[in-house]
Amino acid sequence: MTTLPDPRAAARPDLVGRDFAPDAAALDIRWCGDITCIPTDQGWLCLATVIDIASRRVVGWATAGHLRTDLVADALKSACRRRRPTRPVIFHSDRGCQYTSQQFASLAAEFDIQLSVGRTGQCWDNALAESFFATIKRELLGTKPWPSRTLARTAIFEWIESWYNLQRLYSSLGYRSPAEYETALAA
Repeated sequence: MTTLPDPRAAARPDLVGRDFAPDAAALDIRWCGDITCIPTDQGWLCLATVIDIASRRVVGWATAGHLRTDLVADALKSACRRRRPTRPVIFHSDRGCQYTSQQFASLAAEFDIQLSVGRTGQCWDNALAESFFATIKRELLGTKPWPSRTLARTAIFEWIESWYNLQRLYSSLGYRSPAEYETALAA
C-alpha cells in the first residue's frame, strides 16, 4: 500500500497547496511525483516519476518490479542528474511510505530538496502527478497487454522521452509541449 505513511516519519508541510499552475520563469522550483503499477505477464512493473510543475515535463523517472523506497529514490536521482538544480527545489508527493521514509528524506537533503506532502487520501493534493498517470494509462499502458516488463519499460521510455516531453501539447502551456514551453522560457 503506497498511501500509508511511515509512522516514524517527521511531519512535513504541504508547500504546494494544490497549486499546479505553470509559473513562468520558475523551472526547477517545484516538482511533484508519484508511483503507479502496470500489469505485465511477468508481474507488476512500477513506475515512479518526477514532474516539473512549471513545464509539465517528466524530469526524472524510474521503473522496477517492486515498490521499495529505492524506486522513488532512483526517480529523484534521475531528475537531479538531468536538471542539476542550482537552488533549492520543493518536491511534492503523497504520504506514501516511500516518500515519508528516512531514506528518501536523507536523499532529498543531499540534493537540497525540500519535501512537501499532501493530505492522506486526497488525490487532488497531487493532481498533476495523478493526471500524468491517467494520461499514460489512457494513451499507452491501457491500450494492450504487456507480455514483459522489458517491453513495457521500453514503451514507457519512448512515450515519455519522444512523445510526452517533446510533442504532447498542453492547453495550460499555451498549446505547447513541455520542451517548447521550456525553450520559450529560456529565450
